[in-house]
Amino acid sequence: MTEHSKSRYSVAWISQVADVSQAAWDALAMPLKTPFMEWEWLHNMESSGSVTGKSGWLPTHLTVWQGQTLVAAAPLYAKGHSYGEFVFDHQWADLANRLGVNYYPKLLGMSPFTPAVGYRFLIADGEDEEELTALMVAEIDHFCDRNQISGCHFLYVDPDWQPVIERHGFTSWLHHSYVWQNSGFKTFDDYLGVFNANQRRNIKRERKAVEQAGLQLKTLTGADIPKPLFSLMYNFYAHTCDQFGWWGSKYLTRKFFEQLYPNYAHRVMFAAAYSEQNLRQPVGMSFCLFKGDQLYGRYWGSQQPIDCLHFDACYYTPIEWGIANGIQTFDPGAGGQHKKRRGFPATPNHSLHRFYDDRLSHILRSYIGQMNEMEQQQIEGMNEDLPFKQENPRPEEPIAIPGDLS
Repeated sequence: MTEHSKSRYSVAWISQVADVSQAAWDALAMPLKTPFMEWEWLHNMESSGSVTGKSGWLPTHLTVWQGQTLVAAAPLYAKGHSYGEFVFDHQWADLANRLGVNYYPKLLGMSPFTPAVGYRFLIADGEDEEELTALMVAEIDHFCDRNQISGCHFLYVDPDWQPVIERHGFTSWLHHSYVWQNSGFKTFDDYLGVFNANQRRNIKRERKAVEQAGLQLKTLTGADIPKPLFSLMYNFYAHTCDQFGWWGSKYLTRKFFEQLYPNYAHRVMFAAAYSEQNLRQPVGMSFCLFKGDQLYGRYWGSQQPIDCLHFDACYYTPIEWGIANGIQTFDPGAGGQHKKRRGFPATPNHSLHRFYDDRLSHILRSYIGQMNEMEQQQIEGMNEDLPFKQENPRPEEPIAIPGDLS
């Protein structure tokens, strides 16, 4: 830990979340909508060996103190590569190489391996956000200068935080993910009702295929989850990752999943598929997290290929559970245009960037507007092809497409 004084605050860089008490950290993180900034989640990433310098994610967290009280924090990582981020900046790395700039290491702000919106500086209620943000950005700038770091990047940022950090000179880059919104649904049939007739039949057929395979989907949360399922979830996760070889993104250790029990089980929902022959151990399972009215799909896997089980375990069963439990937003995870066919429109998200090389910075600012415009057009184009039924418009009104977030 390194410390020095900044006006009435002291600033400390720490190499592990465990250097701060859980109570102090969570006093800042618990009010947020996202669960991925909470102490238990970040600490588990580190203590399980999933996030380490050897894996290319060196914890380099910034904390701000007023006396003995933690008033602000930023989970940050020194990165030696761009894997596990799901914001593909390889074109910037290639450009830096052509300019003779060392792109790595870079400083990254996000919850590791978690492409879910919600990153921001953690700042205590009642504190001056602008003052602390200015202090933290200045400290990050000094840190990067001292350590010859090419740039600082915040990914999947909280939309409310985005304008705050843009005012401090960071440049916004537009991306998209696929996010389901609860449009006042009370039942799963209400969800089905927004689709055109063809897609309603497809969804019913996919769920029927799982039933005809002799499988029953069951949702398990919190204390109702048997402890062995956490280790079993690692098996499913590893098997799915191994199917994709080098691109499988197998970042998490078995210990990470096992350590979710019992202290983080209250955030976990498993959608588990049981066969008629064995009602004790699932043949496939998806792993979701929830907080408040937000649901997040993370990983899934099965013992063997089973027709349509992925769609049911990862989308339909979580949506059905979400409707019954007041979920308003469901982010099922990275990738896959097949998600939009199941009611997940392309939804904008932003990353924020600062390069410390003048040439890189100039090129970023010169071209980012064009890049963002192209991305926005792509989002709008994808959402024009959603399989929702068209409502009968009133005279001189455009046709409304429910759930279109473009």
